Amino acid sequence: MMKLKIDSSLKIGIVGLGYVGLPLALAFSEYFEVYAFDKDAQRIDELNSGIDTTLQSGSLLEELAKTARPSLRFFKSITDMELCDVYIVAVPTPIDEFKEPNLNPLKEASKSIAGVLQKGAVVIYESTVYPGCTEEVCVPILESFSGLKFNEDFFVGYSPERINPGDKVNTLAQIVKVTSGSEPDTAHFVDQLYRKIITAGTYLAPSIKVAEAAKAIENAQRDVNISFVNELALIFDRLGIDTQEVLDAAATKWNFLKYKPGLVGGHCIGVDPYYLAHKAKAVGYHPDVILSGRRVNDQMGTFVAQKIIKLMIQKNLQVNGAKVLILGITFKEDCPDIRNTKVVDIYEELKTYNVRADIYDPLAIAAQVQSEYGIQLIDSLNEKYSAIILAVAHQEFLTLDLKQCLIPNGVLFDTKGVLSKEIVDGRL
Repeated sequence: MMKLKIDSSLKIGIVGLGYVGLPLALAFSEYFEVYAFDKDAQRIDELNSGIDTTLQSGSLLEELAKTARPSLRFFKSITDMELCDVYIVAVPTPIDEFKEPNLNPLKEASKSIAGVLQKGAVVIYESTVYPGCTEEVCVPILESFSGLKFNEDFFVGYSPERINPGDKVNTLAQIVKVTSGSEPDTAHFVDQLYRKIITAGTYLAPSIKVAEAAKAIENAQRDVNISFVNELALIFDRLGIDTQEVLDAAATKWNFLKYKPGLVGGHCIGVDPYYLAHKAKAVGYHPDVILSGRRVNDQMGTFVAQKIIKLMIQKNLQVNGAKVLILGITFKEDCPDIRNTKVVDIYEELKTYNVRADIYDPLAIAAQVQSEYGIQLIDSLNEKYSAIILAVAHQEFLTLDLKQCLIPNGVLFDTKGVLSKEIVDGRL
């Protein structure tokens, strides 16, 4: 039986200090003693110095570094967290080259926690997974490497992250949190624990599987909706119709959902549907709608690049050896997150036409882009280009005089639909 109580003596360990883990650590440290771990030693050094490259903490982290809040400590070794009562796992769950779930980070985190797990502790997973993953994959690892028995010696919860990177309004505390537990007492404990930091409230799901499934379909639904308008964009391009104008007209009906076409990347929408599809196929069902949506969205980067080439040809611009500027590489505006960005698809497709593509993004961390994608960002806009692609709607880009960076008769393409139609040669 679960015996933990929620009071000031509770010790919480956070495993993974990225876009999800760091906000959790900061929030919980207002009420409890928090031990925070990340395997990236440089990340820990930065956090201890008050530097947050994800920009998720605002000025709070810098203020804490100055005051050295005793309730929050960052560690490079998980062995420093062996006295925790609760462990919260916030590691990434990416896909591999075959678009299948890559659970290695989750498995490694589970093994590490198992090595320090004490009797009576609760392990809560926040990483997005397919229904059943927590109990089918993570729990056996915790049991095997700790020697403890599930739901007797230790307990498990699942509360899927709903962090929206770069969003200063819908922050951690302002988004309702779905919670769940491996047995009733644990479920109640997990729910009450998150209620300490979530002002928007919590929703206690009836089981871990329900909570896992809820998270999976949140992003799958959005992915399918965007894929519909992306397919419309592909159709209307062939018909010579402006997609934005069609959407504006259709949106005059009260029940029309006005999604916009665009690149669908990031660590959630562009990845999570594959987790749900994986589990569906494992139980003998082929998810046609989910996978068709993914196929449409995954081709949009290639479509944009090919559209640029067509527009250049229409303007009698030389393609071979041409210089093209891509503005932005992050997966969304005003955020440094480059995970699973589909801007790279535009870049790679342009290279097949022997185009020299430069990418400028003042928010992205150049070293991370180089390491992840092998692309060297330019650090200033000093050249003239045959074409410019606005790929990410950073606020800074919206104030640029883009025509100053174009050669005469150059192509300006807007993937975000934020520039005036009068100044662009094409848009999604």
